[in-house]
Amino acid sequence: MSKVSPRYSVVVTCYNLGAFLEEAIASIPNDPEVEIIVVDDGSTEPRTVEVIERLPAHVRLIRQSNQGLAQARNNGIEAALGDFIIPLDADNRLRSEMVDEARRVFRDHPEMEVVYGDAEYFGARAGRWELGPSDLVDLIVRNRIDACAAFKRSLWERLGGYDRSMPVMGFEDWDFWLRAVVAGAQFYRSDHILFEYRVREDSMIGTTMQHRDRLVAYIFQKPELRFLSDLRTEYLWFVTREREARILTGRHLLAMLVQRIAQRFGSKDVLEDVLMLKNKH
Repeated sequence: MSKVSPRYSVVVTCYNLGAFLEEAIASIPNDPEVEIIVVDDGSTEPRTVEVIERLPAHVRLIRQSNQGLAQARNNGIEAALGDFIIPLDADNRLRSEMVDEARRVFRDHPEMEVVYGDAEYFGARAGRWELGPSDLVDLIVRNRIDACAAFKRSLWERLGGYDRSMPVMGFEDWDFWLRAVVAGAQFYRSDHILFEYRVREDSMIGTTMQHRDRLVAYIFQKPELRFLSDLRTEYLWFVTREREARILTGRHLLAMLVQRIAQRFGSKDVLEDVLMLKNKH
């Protein structure tokens, strides 16, 4: 009987998170179509080194010097055998629904390139984390989609992977999703909880937020995203300064925004087509 080739590659990136790594691996469903790749980004913490040394035989291990989150993901995806990628941080947990939902959506809606859903908090916080829509209006303000989503490897190739030159780690996902939307990728937002997000007081996001302005400037000065910089500034001004914004629904606000800046960005019809990119359900 021939061995089933993996179609889904779960890429677990780890830097000194050995206290959680085994839990993350155990959360990945035992499925013949799923492979597990752990990328050790130059961990030095003794417990992490010990855990990595005794990983189960079915887990593929990639070791590298410390190169940062983006390059760790890129190296894992480069080595992946699957056509569909699911990144997983070593301190989070996957739910089997992620693979089930990705399998269903990519089968029934082959035009979709990204599948994502909500998360369940655990650790220092509990409750459901409702992720947002993938349309450009929401994404130019802040990231609404976690890294833990299923996407086609071909999309990663088309975008040139995650940006390994980010000045500070933490916004790699936001940058990736922005470039995906601008490139015309179609997103499917699931109503299910697809992964579990560990809330830690010492997580990387605290450091990232200290450098938010620098990171935002870097992202929106990219050639493919530069046209969004003025749009983002105009949108934030409109939301914070216009009294009517407080009582408008998102769609009405968007319509007024389109009218306000149509001259700056060209045809109103074209602008609406770009801004109204909505994720499917």
